[in-house]
Amino acid sequence: MTDLSRDPVALTAALVRCESVTPAEAGALTLLAGLLAPAGFDCRRLVMTEPGFPDVDNLYARIGSGHPHLCFAGHTDVVPAGDIAAWTHGPFSGDIAEGFVWGRGTVDMKGNIAAFLVAALDWLRRPGNAARGSISFLITGDEEADAVNGTIKVLDWMARNGETPDHCIVGEPSCSEKLGDTLRIGRRGSLGARLVVNGRQGHVGYAHLANNPVRGFVKVASALWEQPIDEGTPHFVPSNLEIVSVDVDNPVYNVVPAHIEAKMNVRYNSLHTGADIRRWLEETAARALEGTGLAHEWTFSAGNAESFVTEPGPLVDMIAAILEAETGHPPILSTAGGTSDARFVKDYCQVVELGLVSKGIHAVDEKVPVEDLKRLTAIYGRVIESYFSTFAPERSPPLGRAAPQ
Repeated sequence: MTDLSRDPVALTAALVRCESVTPAEAGALTLLAGLLAPAGFDCRRLVMTEPGFPDVDNLYARIGSGHPHLCFAGHTDVVPAGDIAAWTHGPFSGDIAEGFVWGRGTVDMKGNIAAFLVAALDWLRRPGNAARGSISFLITGDEEADAVNGTIKVLDWMARNGETPDHCIVGEPSCSEKLGDTLRIGRRGSLGARLVVNGRQGHVGYAHLANNPVRGFVKVASALWEQPIDEGTPHFVPSNLEIVSVDVDNPVYNVVPAHIEAKMNVRYNSLHTGADIRRWLEETAARALEGTGLAHEWTFSAGNAESFVTEPGPLVDMIAAILEAETGHPPILSTAGGTSDARFVKDYCQVVELGLVSKGIHAVDEKVPVEDLKRLTAIYGRVIESYFSTFAPERSPPLGRAAPQ
């Protein structure tokens, strides 16, 4: 019988077979705790609640009580499979075929969890390593949806209970084309916004008696896109605003609509905060609509995230050197992509994201190469060994904190 604690391929397949579509746990956390507890980890199952949101089961596991304390963070929840008939192998089959492990979550991010768990357990089996500090795992079931009852609340629980790590690696699929080509050291901020412009409905043949809100919205959109938000920074591309939905709820051709609604998202860099972007949106719209007689209102989504960057230093340099040794090329230090739970971790300690190649996530036939799982496990093993040497108490540089921008 395969020992899942030593085999990242088999463990990935076993995790995939847990149908843990957000927020269902479906046995995934139980499986992980069942491997960690016999190895000496103190495992805590933390069920977090919030009115109006589903309860979420989370796992926090730690071995050791000293410093340095390295945390691996991730999520076992996955997005829905979509059209099951379109999959070559069942989305929750965990089939190992043609050099791949197939199924939803293989890349995002059960394969990464399997790799860092096997790497950590392998390192801890070596004599003396367990006494060199602490390793912990923060695994949530709430990353792919609301992110209300997951990592953000577990981190608060950790802080209140003296469990805050010194550094954290989030196992998101971070690489672009080949394993090890990218190390994510930050993320752009994200602000979702909804604008409603209210006019006066009327017959298009008597347009002078109406006030078309579409005209006003066009003015606002033009003003928002007239100038670049910024030119970017050394670690961030320029901020961008994208209008993602426009609706007047008007099925006919001869009526001037009463209102127009638009949804948009701004991805912003470290030159701004969410409050800055919100103020810019509000002030720009007010100027554009001045004198039009049109009313407007903004609402902003609850799932916003501030930008952050973990500047190159001991942690980033250590991992980058390992990736360069593995691939022969220095990794790209990136802040691209969407958001992740690293946006919460950065308020407590320095954090980077290191994992598999991101191609195919959330798609039909999501799969991960068997060889990538084995190589990533070896990379995580080198990171753990180097970490406890680099940050050993007698030679540890100042730990610092990530710099929320």
